[in-house]
Amino acid sequence: MAPKRRTGRNVGAAATLAVLLAAQPGQPGARAEGVAAVATAGEAAASAAAPPPEVTTIPDRAAAASPPEAALPKAEAPKVEAPKVDPSKAATAAVSPEAVPATPPAAASPPAPEAPAAPAEAAAPALPPPAPGDPVAEVVAARLADPAFTLIRRLNAKQREAMQAFYALGAFKSVWLTESGWSDAAKAVIARLQAAGEDGLDPLAYPIPLLDPPHATAADRAEADLKLSAAAVLYARDARGGRLEPSRLSRFITPKLDLPGADAVLTRLTPAGTNAGTLLQAYNPAQPGYLALKARLASLRAQQPNRAVPMVRLPKGPALKAGMRDARVPLIRARFGLTGAQDATSYDEGVATAVASFQRQRGLKASGVLDPATVAALAGPSPDRQEADLLANMERWRWLPADLGRTHVFVNIPEYKVRVIRDGRVLDEARVIVGKPDSPTPIFSGEMTYAVVNPSWTVPPSILKSQFLPGLARDPNYAARLGYQVVKRGNGIAIRQPPGERNALGFIKFMFPNDHAVYLHDTPNRTLFSRSERALSHGCVRVDDPFRFAQMVLGPRWPTERLKGLIGKGERTVMLPEKIPVHLAYFTLEADGTGALRSLPDLYGVNARVKVALGLSNEALPPEAGHKPKVAKPAGTPSGAPAAAPRRDRDLAQQQAAPRPAPRRPVATATEPQEPAVVQPAPDYFGETGAIRRGWW
Repeated sequence: MAPKRRTGRNVGAAATLAVLLAAQPGQPGARAEGVAAVATAGEAAASAAAPPPEVTTIPDRAAAASPPEAALPKAEAPKVEAPKVDPSKAATAAVSPEAVPATPPAAASPPAPEAPAAPAEAAAPALPPPAPGDPVAEVVAARLADPAFTLIRRLNAKQREAMQAFYALGAFKSVWLTESGWSDAAKAVIARLQAAGEDGLDPLAYPIPLLDPPHATAADRAEADLKLSAAAVLYARDARGGRLEPSRLSRFITPKLDLPGADAVLTRLTPAGTNAGTLLQAYNPAQPGYLALKARLASLRAQQPNRAVPMVRLPKGPALKAGMRDARVPLIRARFGLTGAQDATSYDEGVATAVASFQRQRGLKASGVLDPATVAALAGPSPDRQEADLLANMERWRWLPADLGRTHVFVNIPEYKVRVIRDGRVLDEARVIVGKPDSPTPIFSGEMTYAVVNPSWTVPPSILKSQFLPGLARDPNYAARLGYQVVKRGNGIAIRQPPGERNALGFIKFMFPNDHAVYLHDTPNRTLFSRSERALSHGCVRVDDPFRFAQMVLGPRWPTERLKGLIGKGERTVMLPEKIPVHLAYFTLEADGTGALRSLPDLYGVNARVKVALGLSNEALPPEAGHKPKVAKPAGTPSGAPAAAPRRDRDLAQQQAAPRPAPRRPVATATEPQEPAVVQPAPDYFGETGAIRRGWW
C-alpha cells in the first residue's frame, strides 16, 4: 500500500490557532483570507519538516552533480550519451528502476539532536470567542468544541477540526442562514445534494437538515447550519473519490486521491450565492469518458421511472402508527418533504397520510402504518447489473486526477490499449500487453520523465533465487553460458542481461518512477500482440510499436530514424522535453466514437470489488488480483519436502537448452487470427524490473 500523503493541514494546533487569532473576524473577507493563511502556514511547516530526498546513483554517472528537482531547467535539449547527460538532469535520469541500490552518501553529517517539543503545542491558545450577542454563534462554537458532537458519521475528526477553524474565522456566525431561512447559497447546495444521484452518488448519504424558521430556536439554527456544512463537505470529498479507500480493495490499486479539505470547500461555496450548487457539482470528474457514463446512467434511469423517486433507508425499529414517536420519523418527513412540525419525531396524521399515499402507489395496503414491507419499499429497488456496472466505472473515474494533463498517456488495462492524448484528441493508439491476473498491472498515475534505448535487464530477485543461484552453485559459468552477466553488489550478486535483440525489454523502455517499479517498454515477443487477450506480463506494459510511441512522447527532435540509429550502441538515456502524466486506469465500460458503450472483461476482478464495496452487489468476491493460492503437494510427497515447482519455475537452462514443443494451437475466431504453428517466446517473466521494493514478485 502506498504511504498516505501528509498535507499542510496536518500542522499543529498552535500554528493554526495563532493564525486564527491574528485574523479580523469582523471585517469582510476575514474568513477567506484567514483560511488561506492557515493553509500557507501548514504547507510551510510540512515543507520544513520533510526529510531531504534520497538520491539513487548509477555508477558511471556518479561524478555528475545532482541539484534538487526545483532547479532543473525546463527547456533543455535532450542528451543522448549517458556520460554527457546534463548535470542538472542527472537526478531525474538516475532513478531508473534497474539502477543499483542507493549507495550511502559519502561523509554524511551526523543527525541533528531532536528539538524539544514546543510548549505552545501542549498549551494551545484559546479559540476566538463567538460573536457577542449572537446566540446561534454561541451554540455553533459550543457544538464544534464538544468532542461528543457528531455531524455526519463519515466526516472524520480532522475534517471537523477544519470546520472549526473555518467557523472560528467568522466568529462562529451562521454561514448558510438568513433571518428568513436558508440563504441563496444554501438553497443551491441543497438542490445539488438532492440531485447527487445524477453523478452516481447516493443522495441519502447527504441528509438535508430540517429547518422551520418561524419556530426554530438558536440551537435548531446552529445544528442546521453545521449539518449542511458537513453534508456539502462530504459530497465534495465523495465526488473526488472519498467514498472508498482504493488501496483497501487491492495492494495494486494505489491512486493518490486529491480530497478537498472542509475549510477549502466551505470557503469556496458559502460566498457563491446561486452558483454554489454548480461549484459543488464541479468536484465530480469532467472527462468525456465519465460524462458518457453519466449520460448513459440518466438514460437508463429514465426508462425506469420508479428509480427516480427519492429513497430512504431506515434503521430497524418497531412498526409505527399515528400518535407514536420515533427517532426515525425525521427521515420519513425529509423523504416526503414534510416541514413545520413542532415535534419532528412525532408520527402524526400528516406523516401517516403521506405513508398511506406511498403505499397505495407501490401496491401495498394503504394503512398508513410503517410496517416492514413499507420500510423495504422506501429503501427502493437494488440497482440492476447494468446500472451497478455504470456506477462502479463512474467511481473509478474519481480515482484519476481532476486534470489529466494537456498531453498525457492513458492505458486502459482491460482494453489492452495505450493512447497518447493531447487537448482531448488521440494522437496515437497502440496495442499493449498487460499483467497477468496473478501479477496484475497496478492502477495509479505517474509522470514519464525519460526513455532508455538499448536497456539492460536485471533479473528480479524471485528468478535470481529460484533459477540462477542453484545453477551457479552447480556451475560457476551457468549465467555466462546463457548470455547473462554476474554483477557483484556489496556482499551479494545481481544477474544482468546486456542490451541486444534477445533482451527482455526490447530496444526501448519508458520510465515513470513509481513504487511498483513498473513501466512501458518494448518486447522481443512481437507475435503476442496478435492475440485478442493480452494479459501476459508480470505487471509492466509492453507496447506494440514502441518507436512510434517514442516519437509521440519525445517530440519532433527524436524521429524514429534517429532513435533507431542508436540501437546497438550501448545503453542511452533520452530525457523527455517535459514530464508527461501517465495514467494506468481500469475501465470495463467505455464509450466509443459514436457514444455507444461497450463492455470489457473484468481481468482482475476490480469492477466486482468496487460494486461490493459500494453496496451495489452481493456477489461473492473473486480472489484478489495478484493472490497466488498455495500449491498443494503431490500425493506421496514426504513431510517437509518441497512440492514440485510449476512449469515456469523450472531450471532456466532446461528451458533454453531443451527444444520447445509446439504450443497447442487455439481455435481461431473471426476477430482473433491464428498463431503460427510454432512460437518460441521468451520466458514469461521477461519484461520486468529487478528494482522491487514492495514484494512485487
